[in-house]
Amino acid sequence: MAMAKGAAALVGAVMLMGASEPPAPQLEFMFEVEALLAPKVDVGTTPFGQRGYIPIIGGQFAGPAIKGRVVPGGWDWQLQTGDGCSSLHADYFLQTDDGVMFNVVNHGQFCLDKGQPFMPAFTSPRIEAPVGRYRWLNHGAWISQLRGGSDPAHPSVVIRFYRARP
Repeated sequence: MAMAKGAAALVGAVMLMGASEPPAPQLEFMFEVEALLAPKVDVGTTPFGQRGYIPIIGGQFAGPAIKGRVVPGGWDWQLQTGDGCSSLHADYFLQTDDGVMFNVVNHGQFCLDKGQPFMPAFTSPRIEAPVGRYRWLNHGAWISQLRGGSDPAHPSVVIRFYRARP
């Protein structure tokens, strides 16, 4: 009986705690990347779908506390499935104007109906920066928004990076 009363008290306490939930996190803009792209390389059909990759050949990035260039040599490894969905796994380096390089690995998935134009997609980046001035890039929960570039003569994607704040 005492155990049942204790359990009831615990459930009541948990219910009261849930009544005042913490505020939803806010997103803080950190920087925007425009990555220049080479033509897509078709790898072929696999058991999982149509596989290909897009070489990342350069570009630039800037934000309130950081700016620099996209280092040529990265890639976006993509998989397109029969249901109109695509997943991406991009891996590339950025170099700040003061010479510090850091790695970005970005994962995402988006689905389009046949004939629908590409719409902005959300991705989940992981950033690895060296210890030092830009160590803040290694911390926090990140989200990015990906959209196509605006210059057809220079194929690119624009990726806006945000960090979640309480």
